[in-house]
Amino acid sequence: MTDNRIKKIVIVGGGTAGWMTAAAIAKVLGANYCDVDLVESEEISTVGVGEATIPQIQLFNRLLDLDEDEFMRKTQGTFKLGIQFVNWTRIGHKYLHAFGDVGKDMDAIQFYHYWLKMSQMSDIDDLESYTISGAASRQNKFIRPFDAGNSPLSGIAYAFHFDAGLYARFLREYAESRGVKRTEGKVVDVRLNNDNGFIEAVTLESGQVIEADFFIDCSGFRGLLIEGALKTGYEDWTHWLPCDRAWAVPCESVEPLTPYTQSIARPAGWQWRIPLQHRIGNGHVFSSKFMSEDEARSILLNNLDGKALAEPKLLRFVTGKRKKIWNKNCLSIGLSSGFMEPLESTSIHLIQSSIARLMSFFPNKNFDQEDIDEFNRQADFEVEKIRDFLILHYHVTERDDSEFWNYCRTMSIPDALTQKIEQFKKNGRIYRNSSEMFNDLSWLEVMHGQGIRPRAYHPLVDRMSVDAISQRLVGIKRVIDQSVDYMPTHAQFIAENCKAGRR
Repeated sequence: MTDNRIKKIVIVGGGTAGWMTAAAIAKVLGANYCDVDLVESEEISTVGVGEATIPQIQLFNRLLDLDEDEFMRKTQGTFKLGIQFVNWTRIGHKYLHAFGDVGKDMDAIQFYHYWLKMSQMSDIDDLESYTISGAASRQNKFIRPFDAGNSPLSGIAYAFHFDAGLYARFLREYAESRGVKRTEGKVVDVRLNNDNGFIEAVTLESGQVIEADFFIDCSGFRGLLIEGALKTGYEDWTHWLPCDRAWAVPCESVEPLTPYTQSIARPAGWQWRIPLQHRIGNGHVFSSKFMSEDEARSILLNNLDGKALAEPKLLRFVTGKRKKIWNKNCLSIGLSSGFMEPLESTSIHLIQSSIARLMSFFPNKNFDQEDIDEFNRQADFEVEKIRDFLILHYHVTERDDSEFWNYCRTMSIPDALTQKIEQFKKNGRIYRNSSEMFNDLSWLEVMHGQGIRPRAYHPLVDRMSVDAISQRLVGIKRVIDQSVDYMPTHAQFIAENCKAGRR
C-alpha cells in the first residue's frame, strides 16, 4: 500500500496561535508520527493582547495534561468568572455575563422562566444574584469547584486571564520538549505547485528552503500563506461590527483583584480591563470612522487604574473571516483566519476549536476535498454564530449619545439574529442552534443585561403556585449566598495555590 501519511508539517508564525497549535499536535500525534517545524522571527512582534478566555479552555489544558497551578504561575494568571459590561445598555448601567448555571431548573422548565414570571409581578433580586459566578464576582471571591454534593460549589464554571506572551513561551517549552522544532527566520517567498496550486515550500530570508506536506498559517493579520500565497479572499463584516482599531497598554495593578474581565463602553467603542497577577491589561477598541486614533488613545490613557507600564500599541484590523479557513494544503489558525474583536474573549477559543476540528479532519496527502469542505462549513457556522452574538451587544442598546451608538442601534442585522431577539421578546424562549458556541444562558444574560424584557414566559411555569415559586427562589438564593460566604477572596486563593514568583 502507498504510504499517504503526512510526513512533515510546517507552522508559520508563533505567538498564541502558533504555539497552541504546535503543543496540541505534539501531544496528540506524538513524537514519531511526523516532523513538526514552527517558523517564527523574533523581529516580528505578535499581537499579544488575547489575555482573557472562556471556560472551554479547560478542555485544551486537560488535553495537554497541564498542571493548572504551574500554568497559572508561569503565565501570571488569574481566574475569571465572567465579563462585566459597563455603559452598554445606557450610561451608568452595568451587568455581568456570568459563567455557569443560572438558578436551578424546576420540573424540566428552565429557572429563568420562573424568575421572569416573578419579576413581572414584583421587585425581586436581579438575575445575577442567582448565579454563583455573579454573586462571587460582586464580592471578589473565587474557589475551584470541588465535590460538595448538590451545592453550587460543585459546579463553578471558570476561565483564566493570563499574559499572552508568557503563555506562548510556556507552550513553546511544552512543544519543544515533545519534539517540535523551532526555526528562526522570516518567510520571504512561498513556492506553489504549478499543477494543483498547493504550497510546496517556504523560503526564509536566510535562503533556507523548508518543504512540507501540510502548512498551518499562524502568521496573524498578514495571512502570509492563506492570503499572500493562495489569495483565498476575505469576508468583511465591519458593516455589523464597525470597530477597526484598538490601542493596548498595560498598567500597574490595583486592589481588589477582581475575578472577571471588564468591558466599558465608550463613545465610539469600548475599553477592556483584564487583571493579572503582575499588571492590568487594558485596551480601547474603537471605530476610526467615528473617532480619531489620537482621541481614542487619550481616552484609554485617561481611564487607567494605575500608571501605564509601556507606550500604547495600535492595532488595525478588519472584522470578518477568510472565505476558506482551509484552502488546499494550508489551514489558517488564529488571526490569519479572520478576526472577531475580543468583546466576549473568543479569540483564543477559536484557535482551540480550529485545532480540535483539525484533529477530527486530520488529512493524509490526498487532502480529500469533501473533508476540507466540511471543515470549512463547520468553521463558518461557528464564527457566524459568534459574530451574531457580538452584534447583539452593539445593536440592542438605549444609547443615543453619539453618532457611533446611533449607527449601531439602527443598523440592519442578520435575519437569524433578528429572529432570536424577537422570539425572546415574545415569550422568553431561547433555542441553541445546533452546536453554536454560546448557549441559551449566555444569550439570556446578555439580552436581559442589554434591556430586553420578554412579554411572556413559558406557560408551564403556571403549574406551580406563586408562593411555591417564591419559596424556591428564596431557597436558591440562600444556598448561593452561603456558598459565596464559604469562598476565599480571589487574591487569597491565588496566594495559597498559584502565586507567581517576583519578576
